[in-house]
Amino acid sequence: MDDGSLRFHDATLTHPGKVRSDNEDHVLARPDQGLWAVADGMGGHAHGKWSSKTITTALEAAVLPGEFEEAAAAAAAAVHQANERIWARSASHPMGSTVVALLLRGNRFAVFWAGDSRCYLLRAGTLYQLTVDHSQVQDMVTAGRLTPEEAENHPMAHVLSRAVGVSPTLELDAVSDEARVGDVFLLCSDGLTRTIPDAELATVLARGNPAETADQLVATCLDRGAPDNVSVVVVNCDETTLLALA
Repeated sequence: MDDGSLRFHDATLTHPGKVRSDNEDHVLARPDQGLWAVADGMGGHAHGKWSSKTITTALEAAVLPGEFEEAAAAAAAAVHQANERIWARSASHPMGSTVVALLLRGNRFAVFWAGDSRCYLLRAGTLYQLTVDHSQVQDMVTAGRLTPEEAENHPMAHVLSRAVGVSPTLELDAVSDEARVGDVFLLCSDGLTRTIPDAELATVLARGNPAETADQLVATCLDRGAPDNVSVVVVNCDETTLLALA
């Protein structure tokens, strides 16, 4: 996207993994609008797949104004609309989906999410996890009842405390800040983060090319058995893409 400050290079990839027979993840890429998302469905093959698709379809159809704040509000509103659709259908069968979305406009970014799909930022060689999982185990870590080390292999790690479509109203968490030249953003489902540790993510993200990065991340998961669906979105802001302002 080009609106007077930064251009972005992106790549997306999703795979069912080596254990699941179907892929309940969906990814969204609207680089012309500076919007990307990952949604990880739950509720069984058909229901989880429909739930995650409902979110990405709503984000695909969202009309995003030119101003950063208005565009962020429109994208979040699309997720709330998806929540209403999924909740209405869940009366006959429990279903829902995580979501993590990234909006980049000019030199600003916003991330909003529900569930345990994550957004990372690699900046100047340091990896930052911008999202905090909405899971029962993370809630226990936040409350001081578990250490991060104890949480890593906790048997309840997959149990979410928040997701899209599991209640009539949805609370989205959000963060926003300035985007800088050289930033690398990673959106991913938990099929990636349960397989590849953060230190290794940082090493792969530092290599530069988004398509090669996405390929390597998914290939590594597959090499390690990929017990879950895995989805990644990689967005780079390179120094060579900075535009001179008049």
